[in-house]
Amino acid sequence: MISIPLVDLSLQHAVVGEEVLDGFREVLEAGDFIGGKAVTAFEQEYAHFTGARCCVGVGNGTDALEMALRAVGVGHGDEVVLPANTFIATAEAVVRTGAIPVLVDVDDEALLIDPARVEEVVTARTRAVLPVDLYGQVAPFEQLPRGLAQRGVAVIEDAAQSQGATRHGRSAGTFGTMAATSFYPGKNLGAYGDAGAVLSDDEELARAVRLMGAHGSQAKYVHSRIGFNSRLDTLQAVVLRAKLSRLRGWNEERREAAARYDDLLADVPEVRLPVTLLGNEHVWHLYVVRVPRRDDVLRFLQSEGVGAGVHYPVPVHLTPAMHGLGHGPGSFPVSEQAATEILSLPIYPGITGEQQELVVQVLRHALRSVT
Repeated sequence: MISIPLVDLSLQHAVVGEEVLDGFREVLEAGDFIGGKAVTAFEQEYAHFTGARCCVGVGNGTDALEMALRAVGVGHGDEVVLPANTFIATAEAVVRTGAIPVLVDVDDEALLIDPARVEEVVTARTRAVLPVDLYGQVAPFEQLPRGLAQRGVAVIEDAAQSQGATRHGRSAGTFGTMAATSFYPGKNLGAYGDAGAVLSDDEELARAVRLMGAHGSQAKYVHSRIGFNSRLDTLQAVVLRAKLSRLRGWNEERREAAARYDDLLADVPEVRLPVTLLGNEHVWHLYVVRVPRRDDVLRFLQSEGVGAGVHYPVPVHLTPAMHGLGHGPGSFPVSEQAATEILSLPIYPGITGEQQELVVQVLRHALRSVT
């Protein structure tokens, strides 16, 4: 039986392993564990990579979202607009601030936030809009309603899946007032554990995030506000620095793999191929197709050794944890229909053409067997 994983991180480690071990030794010998030199260096390098003025490393992507929201003043009773088709962390971060997630549907092509729906739900209580760069491409920020800032509404970018992507030449992580990203191991830029960052051109907001992540303390035992314990670990910064220097090349490999899937699947009418919005340079964190009888197709693929997945099988409003939002089936029809069809095929730097051909061969067999 074949064995093709959804993602193979061992290939990346084979490239960076020696450099990472050397960096670990340096940290261990220096005892440079919290806020070490590697953290400062990575923050500077990632800010330069994106074109943002400031980068603040934090413990994980969910904390990054929450801290960005809090930094712009989101709090109890406020409303934050976000898409129904996203990982729960986007909504979870809003709830953790005490604010209320206000969901909108997505477009039926790229499955990104539908800007036309945003204006419909903005009220006097809206404090932020939180578009998500999903699957590796940037959301259409320039199509959001005009004058949000004048109405006191901040725009926060969830850039957890778009490291290295651009929209009209502008880098992911630089849209809106602030951006939050995740360096979870499977991301395009992944650590060896949890890690995240907040990006901004506003130095005052960046300082607020840094203060927040260190128990609200600028000086030992002096706490000017209630904060968190959420800082980028020095060892993870070593890993991220090693991978960041190779990210552009790895993203190009992802693009080549996505183009290969497009060609291989072009004559399979049952498969709806992913769409890249005009102006976007996609980095293919995930290659997501849409198929009939998805659950049956998924089971067939997995039984044959193809590590396909679903991102995400349940829209936010139908997730039990978000039952309190008061939405039921039919509330966001595009997100709900897509959730029954979307299928993530294996994609990662180093995947071979032969592996992709096998994936498509098995997918063809699956579709003949279940449809």
